Order: sequence, then structure tokens, then C-alpha cells
Amino acid sequence: MEYVVSLESIVKEFELTQLNTQVSLEDKCVYRADVNRLALQLTGYFDYFECERVQILGLVEHSYLNHIGEQARSLLFEELFKCNIPCLVLARDLAPYPEMLYYATKNDVPIFSTSMTTTDFMGEIIRWLRVCLAQRVTIHGVLIDVYGEGLLLMGESGIGKSETAIELIKRGHRFVADDAVEIKRVSNQTLIGSCPEIIKYFIELRGIGIIDIRQMFGVESIRATQTIDLVIKLETWDQNKEYDRFGLHEEYIEILGNKVTCVTIPVRPGRNLAVICEAAAINHRQKKMGYNAAEMLNERVSNNVKANSPNGK
Repeated sequence: MEYVVSLESIVKEFELTQLNTQVSLEDKCVYRADVNRLALQLTGYFDYFECERVQILGLVEHSYLNHIGEQARSLLFEELFKCNIPCLVLARDLAPYPEMLYYATKNDVPIFSTSMTTTDFMGEIIRWLRVCLAQRVTIHGVLIDVYGEGLLLMGESGIGKSETAIELIKRGHRFVADDAVEIKRVSNQTLIGSCPEIIKYFIELRGIGIIDIRQMFGVESIRATQTIDLVIKLETWDQNKEYDRFGLHEEYIEILGNKVTCVTIPVRPGRNLAVICEAAAINHRQKKMGYNAAEMLNERVSNNVKANSPNGK
């Protein structure tokens, strides 16, 4: 599925000023997260031109255009705006050329201005567009921020995901989504989870009903978005199944092509799932910082066996 971002939302997000207001922004969209800074195109080279991207013109390009003369600029802008680009953004509040405005308006292409530097604007809009246009999927689960780690709790209905989330919230952690978690792939390493707007900050507890987390626990108990760092699968305890007791070998789950560390926690009466989730979050964070308790214990045991063996091996 292809996602789009309207030019109107870009204008609102970055407070852009439209320079040719006679061009309507209605139904105009961007569907590429990358942008293009005009360079070789200003010399008349349009082969391999990424015309579907947002086009940006900075101080260096503006200075070059000052030196080529009005006639050359007219021919250049005529060719440029025939390429059906979504828009052109002038950085540093640079003044547009009359011929630029003429051919842009003629070809129904909006021109915007921003006070930001070219580099700053490019960095901000690429980051923002990658989130808005990211590949996404909705997963049944609960997403919560525990010690800065995004925990995605998964499992069959009724296993205790929402109850665990409530206990974690009471312990000071922050809630993101319940039941439906919308996940966006913003890079090869990063997945960001959020809640669909219609059920935002609501959570369902069987036997009680719907609870508004923001109203009940305050704004400090919620987050709009959170990276997904660890997946915790809750499943009913099966005495015939072997569960990992050492954690020497990590398991992963693939979401939108990204691998996320995954642990399975068996559920049975008497287990404090909130405390277990906190421990899992801290342990995962320690591993990212270079410390692995399981490997440390394994090394100690190996050294102890060597030290007590007859031949020292």
C-alpha cells in the first residue's frame, strides 16, 4: 500500500509561505520521503531527475542563477516546471525570480519559502516524511514504555496483557497503545509504534470495561509514540514445554522486515508479570550497553570448571 502526505500538511508542519498563492494546494500530495536539492538540473541536465520528490533551492543554487542571465533562467525554469514536480521550496527566505513564478504558476506547481537553512530544512523534512510515509502494519498487542524501552506485549486474548499494562502504569511507566498497535518502519533498524486515533489512550479491562488512562493516571502516564525495542510474548504455562532458563541465545521476531528481540514468558497464577516485564526491559537495556548477565555467568562457570579440573583444562 502506498501512503501519501498532502502539501497542505507540509505547509502547516514547517510553516511555509506560498509565493504563488494562485496555485491551489488541494489534492496535491507527496509520496516520496526523499527530497532533491537542485544541482545538475540548473545546468540543463535532466537525465535521472527525481522529479517526484520535493525540490529544494538553496543559497548556492540561487547565487548561480544570478549569474546565468534572465534568458537562460527562463529556459531552465520552463524545462524544470514541465517535469511535474510536486513543489519547489526556497530556503533562507530567498526571493523568487519573476520567470520562476511565471512558469511555476503556468504549470500549476506551488512555490514555498522557509527561513530555515537548506541543510536544516532538508534534515527536518526527510525525518518527518519518513515517519509519515513509512511502511506500516497494525498488530494485536499492548505497547508500553518501561525504563525507556518500548515493550510490545503480545499473546492471545485474555492472557493478561492489559492487566500487566495497568500494573506497569501504576509503577510509573508510560502507556502507548492497547489492543491495536500501529507500527511504522522508519528505517532498517527502527520501528515506531503508536495507537490509532479513535482508541488513543483507552484500555479495556475484562469485567470493568473501558478505562481512559490519561484521565485516570494523568498526562505523565502516556506517550504518543514509542520505538519498539523488545517483544514479550505471553503464553499459558505448559509443563511439557521447555522454556529458556539461561538466555544465552536470543530469539527474534520479524516485523516489516526488521528483526526485534523477542522473549516468551509463561503465564500462571502467582507470577508478577509487571515485575518480570521490568526485569526484561532492564536486562535488554544492559545487553545494548554491552553487559550480558547470562554470558557473564557462563564464563564464571567455565572458569570454575577449568580451575577445578585435574589437568586445568
